Order: sequence, then structure tokens, then C-alpha cells
Amino acid sequence: MLKVGITGNIGSGKTTVSKIFEVLSIPVFYADDAAKDVMVNDPILIDAIKSTFGKASYFDDGSLNRKHIAAIVFNNEAELDKLNAIVHPATFRAFDNWLPKHQNAPYILKEAALLFESDSYKMCDKTIMVTAPLEMRIKRVMLRDNLPEEEILKREARQFTEEKKLQLADYAINNNEKELVISQVLKLHHQFENLVI
Repeated sequence: MLKVGITGNIGSGKTTVSKIFEVLSIPVFYADDAAKDVMVNDPILIDAIKSTFGKASYFDDGSLNRKHIAAIVFNNEAELDKLNAIVHPATFRAFDNWLPKHQNAPYILKEAALLFESDSYKMCDKTIMVTAPLEMRIKRVMLRDNLPEEEILKREARQFTEEKKLQLADYAINNNEKELVISQVLKLHHQFENLVI
């Protein structure tokens, strides 16, 4: 089965683009959602988080103490790297478990903000980068998440630059509000349907 990774920097619209592929009956694995899920359901990961960040990382009912984790990793890149180093392998395991359920699809999509940064693009046969100008992306995130520009730029700085990701990606979708996204998705969809791995 053809595995296609899709990514884009904050505010690029990678999730919106992924939803268009879903309308075409293409299964999409959302890595960020899977990461949230494994943090409360993967016993190996839960043990690793507790031993790295303390037992206060979880409440008595088993739910994640997000404020505790955020207080440790927020503005501390070394601690954030530690968290990512234990969460990413668990998310990879979730992806491996998800794949067999979609054997009959012509191809699948793996949507991940840190597709290249986490090396998970290596699990994919092809990759798509969703792009949009920085000013446009900032405006989108400010409206969507009610975040100040300074915080958005901090998050942007934690990711590879668009230029670097475009060099690594096999395909690009421009979500700049000038080119029609649906036609770009359809073009790639037909290409992927005809690709044999």
C-alpha cells in the first residue's frame, strides 16, 4: 500500500487539505490526535512519562495532567525534546497498528506537523508539503486559536522552515488563497491512485 505523508507549518492548512482527501475516501492517520491518545492509552509510554516527568504527570483517574507537563516543557527546549523522544515512538506504534485496518484503500495519508522533524517521513513512500505565506498563516492561527503573534512565531521556530521542508517533500500544495486547493488535491489523488509501490 502506498503511504503518503502530509505536513505543513503552523497555519498552513494541512488538516483542511487532509479532510479533502478524506472526502475522496482516503484514510488519514492524524499523528497529533494519535499522540494525545497514546499518552493516555499506551502503558509503555505512560510509564516513560511518569519516570521522566514525575507521577504528577497523571491524575488518579488516568487522565494526563496537561498543566503539569506544559509547565515543564513550555519554553524549555531540552525538556520538550525529551517528551517528543518518548511520544514519537509510541505514535509510530499506533500508526503501525492502524495501517492493517486500511489494507483495501488505494493509498493512505499520514498527517503530521513534525513529519520531517520526527523522521516519520521515512515510513512514507511519498510526502506532500502544504504551504502558505507566513503572514497569512499567522492571521489564520490568531483567528483559530486566539494566540498572540509572538507565541505563533515561537511555535514556528520549533519547526523546520518551509524552504527546508519543500526541499525534502515530493509534492507541494499551495494554500495561499490564490490557487484552488481542491484541484491540486484531485491532481495528486489521481497520481497516487496510479502509483504502484
